[in-house]
Amino acid sequence: MLNSKDILSTIRMIDQQHLDVRTITMGISLLDCCDPDPGAACRKIYDKITTSAEKLVQTGQDIETEFGIPIVNKRISVTPIALVAGASRTSDYVPFAHAMDKAAKAVGVNFIGGFSALVQKGMTEGDKKLIAAIPEALAATDVVCSSVNVGSTKAGINMDAVRLMGQTIQATAQRTADQGGFGCAKLVVFCNAVEDNPFMAGAFHGVGEAERVINVGVSGPGVVHHALQSVKGQPFDVVAETIKKTAFQVTRMGQLVAREASARLGVPFGIVDLSLAPTPAIGDSVARILEEMGLEVCGTHGTTAALALLNDAVKKGGVMASSSVGGLSGAFIPVSEDEGMIAAARSGALTLDKLEAMTCVCSVGLDMIAVPGDTPAATISAIIADEVAIGMVNTKTTAVRIIPAPGKQVGDTVEFGGLLGSAPVMPCHTGSAQDFVARGGRIPAPMHSLKN
Repeated sequence: MLNSKDILSTIRMIDQQHLDVRTITMGISLLDCCDPDPGAACRKIYDKITTSAEKLVQTGQDIETEFGIPIVNKRISVTPIALVAGASRTSDYVPFAHAMDKAAKAVGVNFIGGFSALVQKGMTEGDKKLIAAIPEALAATDVVCSSVNVGSTKAGINMDAVRLMGQTIQATAQRTADQGGFGCAKLVVFCNAVEDNPFMAGAFHGVGEAERVINVGVSGPGVVHHALQSVKGQPFDVVAETIKKTAFQVTRMGQLVAREASARLGVPFGIVDLSLAPTPAIGDSVARILEEMGLEVCGTHGTTAALALLNDAVKKGGVMASSSVGGLSGAFIPVSEDEGMIAAARSGALTLDKLEAMTCVCSVGLDMIAVPGDTPAATISAIIADEVAIGMVNTKTTAVRIIPAPGKQVGDTVEFGGLLGSAPVMPCHTGSAQDFVARGGRIPAPMHSLKN
């Protein structure tokens, strides 16, 4: 039971420490929208989304007003479109993205995810068509997000898909060059993608999910940072315990919102994702949490250890607060979306290599990183391969959301605005990976994948 002290503490977190529910995401199955006629399939998709999520935004706003809990985003995730569009007699999947975009705008959500394909072991014709459509789809729509899963611990790494995704990211950047390559901010390449992720840009509604479901993502970097200020100089076991207690409180709030939204919408409650998702706002940074542990700047030696402690303590605190923790659940380190990460990258303390090392112990991976616009597609593919290998070997979700910013060089900055912030352009290694990427084929799954 929460007592008055707990309630007042939560109010302070909301008012002064940037505590919020980052998103209520409704997952919607589109499997019943398959149709040989692509026009009919698109109409079914629009109707299914608008009918299912008609009251999602209003419900979120009502909960905000009644409970005083900020809910930053209302979002939708759908069945990977490659599975749905594969039944249609068409080579052009861009209209499916238009249908998603139109439906999302009709119900008023911030983003819709699921222009996606799962190709960790091989690619169907539908998967290939979807990947080919990504640059145009993301350039021609406003709120559609895309993801492609190219590897898993069970299947290994599909290097043919990795090569394609390097080319696709470059093409997407060029198609949205007037926006600094913004289309790439809506595109994620995954290893071990999960079916119940409420966060964009990688959310999709897995085939193992119910017809509809409500997933909630909470966020509280500012709350954790504030809590650690009260244990300065204390041993790391005290630090871990402090983070666990804080994560417990944050997750309980998310659980409350999730169950309330579920009941009001008549949609089953799925999971609470307790990831620490930062914003560009001062005081809402994962990097500043790591620095509060004693690091002069995020990216210096000790950063990976500090992040490992943070991620583990967040998970331990969260699972005590909810029996339905899922999604990604840990700490995100998106460079452009974290004020402290931006500062560290600009100073040169935080490099692409250090970020790769940090992703071994956190939730996702190389996230919202800008690189020079003339970075070769093969280099981008090699960066993806490195990150996917970390996820495959360590049985964890990893991802790459990278922006080759057109016309930009190292030292420049790309402005995206809002929650996406600004990204300092970071250097890549100049040694060519062309021959490596050109081999194609599949990198086999590791020995420990044979668990059956």
